[in-house]
Amino acid sequence: MRKIIVGMFLTLDGVMQAPGDPQEDTEGGFKHGGWQVPYFDADAGKILAESMAETYGLLLGRVTYQNFANYWPHAPADEPFAKQMNSMPKFVVSTTLDKVEWNNSTLIKRNVAQEITKLKQQAGTGNLVVVGSSKLAQSLMQYNLVDEYELWLHPVVLGGGKRLFDNGIAKTNLKLVDTKTTGSGIVVLRYAAERK
Repeated sequence: MRKIIVGMFLTLDGVMQAPGDPQEDTEGGFKHGGWQVPYFDADAGKILAESMAETYGLLLGRVTYQNFANYWPHAPADEPFAKQMNSMPKFVVSTTLDKVEWNNSTLIKRNVAQEITKLKQQAGTGNLVVVGSSKLAQSLMQYNLVDEYELWLHPVVLGGGKRLFDNGIAKTNLKLVDTKTTGSGIVVLRYAAERK
């Protein structure tokens, strides 16, 4: 059975919104987009490559899917993760999209818990990883489908923005299974979720 891992870049105050680019997600008037970029050093690249090597496919919400689909197919040839991002399976959860065209993408429009449970039960190795996609991650938490969290805590406080663990998320006990740090001060914490 495959694991579902929620992998998120977070600030110390828990903000996950728009880590990579100022225009990535400006919802709610968010003006701090791109906060993660100054901290992404060689250590972070190595840790991310290790995580990507364990990844079978991505679980994406509509906004993250559209951002990725606009970037990765046209990424420079020397972009380290372009080949893998473009070839791996992508499962897109959206009630508003009618189709997904990025290579190897599948649209999930309804019965989200059932469809993702089926994906988990497929034979094979590699994890299904949620990246960005705050609403999808929170839905999977509510369905009790998340097996692990890989949380990249960055040494910055923004004071506002979308948070992964927002109000309404049920109490969940976690067990720390791995910790890594980077020279720039990112702490990567990996937690296993205890099943209810």
